[in-house]
Amino acid sequence: MKMNLPNKLTMLRVFLIPFFVFFLLVPVFGDAGKWIALGIFIAASLTDLADGKIARKYNLITDFGKFMDPLADKLLVCSAMICLTSPELWSPDRIPAWIVVIIIAREFTISGFRLIAAEKGTVIAAGWWGKWKTTFQMIMVILKIADIDSLRIVANVVMVIALILTVVSLADYLVKNRSVLDGEM
Repeated sequence: MKMNLPNKLTMLRVFLIPFFVFFLLVPVFGDAGKWIALGIFIAASLTDLADGKIARKYNLITDFGKFMDPLADKLLVCSAMICLTSPELWSPDRIPAWIVVIIIAREFTISGFRLIAAEKGTVIAAGWWGKWKTTFQMIMVILKIADIDSLRIVANVVMVIALILTVVSLADYLVKNRSVLDGEM
C-alpha cells in the first residue's frame, strides 16, 4: 500500500512519541528537555491538524487514515498524560491520575468499538465531539508541560473542559454507534 501525505503525517506523529517521552522524562538535558519535549509535542499535534485538512481538501481520505489517525492521537495524548500524571487529587502543574484513568478508559472503549466494527467491515471515523476532545487534551498537555505560573488556572480550566468533552464524546460515540453491539451492521 502506497502511503499518501496525510497518512505519512499520521505515522510521523507516532514516530515522534518516543522522542517526546525521552526529552520529557530523561533529566540529561535539564530544564531544556522539557522545552524540547514541548516543541516535539506541538509539532506532532500540528501534524494532526495538517493531515486532516490535507486529506479532506484533496480527497485523500483512506480507511487506513480513518483508523490510524485517531489511534495516533490516542498514543500521543495518552503518552503525554501518563508522563504528567500525579497521584494528588488535584495538582497545579500535573494531571491527576483519576482524570488520566477516565480519559484512557474512554480511549480503550472507543478502540474496542472500532475493532468490533472493523471485524464487521465498517470503519468508524472520529466525530466532531472526539475532535474537540482531542484538541482540548492537546492544549491541556501543552499548558501542563509549559507549567507557566500565570497560566495554571487556564491549564486547569482546559483540563476540566477536556475531561467533560471526553465523557460527552464517549456518550455521543456510543449512542451513534450502538448498532456495533446490536449486531445490526
